[in-house]
Amino acid sequence: MQGKEQTIYVGIDVSRARLDVHLHPSDERFAVGNDAAGRRQLVRRLRQLDIALVAIEPTGTFHRALHRHLHAAGLATALVDPLRARRFAQAIGQLAKNDRIDAAMLALMAERLSPAPTAPPDPAQEHLAELATARTAAIAEQVALDNRRAATTDPWLRRTLGCRSRGIVRHIARLDRQIETAIAQAPAIARRAAVLRSIPGVGPVTALAFLAYLRELGQLTAKQVAAMAGLAPIARDSGTSSGQRRIRGGRAALRQALYMSALVASRYNPNLAETYRRLRDAGKPPKVALVAIARKLAILANRLVAENRTWTPIPA
Repeated sequence: MQGKEQTIYVGIDVSRARLDVHLHPSDERFAVGNDAAGRRQLVRRLRQLDIALVAIEPTGTFHRALHRHLHAAGLATALVDPLRARRFAQAIGQLAKNDRIDAAMLALMAERLSPAPTAPPDPAQEHLAELATARTAAIAEQVALDNRRAATTDPWLRRTLGCRSRGIVRHIARLDRQIETAIAQAPAIARRAAVLRSIPGVGPVTALAFLAYLRELGQLTAKQVAAMAGLAPIARDSGTSSGQRRIRGGRAALRQALYMSALVASRYNPNLAETYRRLRDAGKPPKVALVAIARKLAILANRLVAENRTWTPIPA
């Protein structure tokens, strides 16, 4: 066991049943169960070391209890985007992939890139995010069923698919009621929801996307919120050539919701409708103008939540 004289970076690959742990630079590795006993054993071992940072990847629900346990133990823990972690491994020439290698790459990434530690979400926030994810999946299933039904000529299949689609519609309605209850039962979240819904163009679905997928809202700069929403134009320049800026990355569910809100805001939000008309008159394509409106909506929502106030129109 390594003593306290050496600073240690920890990478943990999380699966349903097991936690593969790698300590860098001591190159020690071990595994424990991804259960209460295993997490207690892990914390006992890590507390004997001088831990600078623990890096884990978010893996659905499997990482949540570990994240909370490490945070409660006072161990700084960063949640690392899996795609970023994989590209880091490729950049240093590590093409192979398994649980032990992934843990080692996370530990090395923690040392080299120093990702920011992340506190676990509030339980009410986590519950809302789970409901929002379930709603998104249900809507995708409904669309798939309706598309299949539209392409089917067999009468029995059409009836069966229609019955399943109606069942999904009822399920979505029940989810919506559960979401409203979850929001109402959490005063801080309910206040945020009221602030967000006061913005013309931001309806319940977009407000839910903000609440569920951007818990940092109100703590970000304008550039940060645009990037996190995937609405910041990315430069593609090289030498004397200047490529077309495109949006990419960010949190896809939030970006999609904001784009739909931008369609509404470009017509019914008096300030943003004028911005949209000005962009179109300047020759900007409709999609480019709508992305700009979506970005302004994200920045506006971030500012209003930070100031804890509802939207008011800007005087002409």
